[in-house]
Amino acid sequence: MLVLEAKLKGKPEQYTSIDDAIRTALFCRNKALRYWMDNEKVTGYDLNKQMAVLAKEFDFAKKLGSQARQSGSERAWSSISRFYDNCKKKRSGKTCAERS
Repeated sequence: MLVLEAKLKGKPEQYTSIDDAIRTALFCRNKALRYWMDNEKVTGYDLNKQMAVLAKEFDFAKKLGSQARQSGSERAWSSISRFYDNCKKKRSGKTCAERS
């Protein structure tokens, strides 16, 4: 992952908009993780489809672009994949028995 850092100069309303977008992206990621935890045999594609459902369900999620919502679900899927990879390699950390 490439991370860029920049100093922004803006108005308070612009900072508020950025904060809202970040919070909404985190909300989408957390909802994707919850959807995965509550349902069996969920794929990354299912998580992406769930983001469209979120947009219909929550107005603030609809304000965030579809690509940003799907980015949240892709980050969740990346975490899930990494979790299972660590289980297969028997690395220490969270237990794999809970989800297997």
